[in-house]
Amino acid sequence: MSQHAGEADVARASDSPRADADAPGPRTLHDGTPVTLVHVVRHGEVHNPERILYGRLPGYSLSELGGRMAQAAADALADRDVVHVVSSPLDRARETAAPIAAAHGLPVGTDERLTESTNRFEGLTPGRGAGAFWRPEHWPSYVNPLTPSWGEPYSQIASRMHAALASARKAASGHEAVLVSHQLPIWTLRRSLEGRRLWHHPRRRRCTLASVTSVLFHGSHPVRVTYTEPAAHLLAGALDVTGVSTERIEG
Repeated sequence: MSQHAGEADVARASDSPRADADAPGPRTLHDGTPVTLVHVVRHGEVHNPERILYGRLPGYSLSELGGRMAQAAADALADRDVVHVVSSPLDRARETAAPIAAAHGLPVGTDERLTESTNRFEGLTPGRGAGAFWRPEHWPSYVNPLTPSWGEPYSQIASRMHAALASARKAASGHEAVLVSHQLPIWTLRRSLEGRRLWHHPRRRRCTLASVTSVLFHGSHPVRVTYTEPAAHLLAGALDVTGVSTERIEG
């Protein structure tokens, strides 16, 4: 990305976004360009005792621990200048967005563009048995990991997430917005913003449960991406969507 208003290209730093957005009220640069911050939050842990890859399946809500994770994210954003909260339509995302919106007296909007990606393994389990990913009948799904061949193309995910991000930036111009989404869409968006290739190893995603990936805008230009984990103290032993511990997933 090109430089804008003296800021460097989008960074991969993991520092808090607070340093970029302390001033109350609408924020602008000296030339009047609005400064906007959009926080993209991943949902908390889901109640999933069968350890199913649930994807877009209905009926998967936050676990008790997931509710505490959502509250941790809400607490971390409680004193921010948040004026707009939008969630994926899936239960776990809406339940994560609820305490964030409540802390600011806001309703929770819904945006289909923030939803989980499609996946041919939806409803299966990653371990042993008839639903195991490694069974021969699933091998055709691994033909092209760069697209990927087992689900929604990374380019399509990036496109819809960019569109949702742009809408939130416009709605919260000069202030802050919160979007609640899912690991793969968030990680794909971040890689796109940072100019990196979209295909990647799932175990290398830096997007833990209830994490906050924040995008700083000068006008319509994203100038920095930062990342925080307000629920880090709750992650030990938590299960991710594949039923693998968070520590192993994030690796």
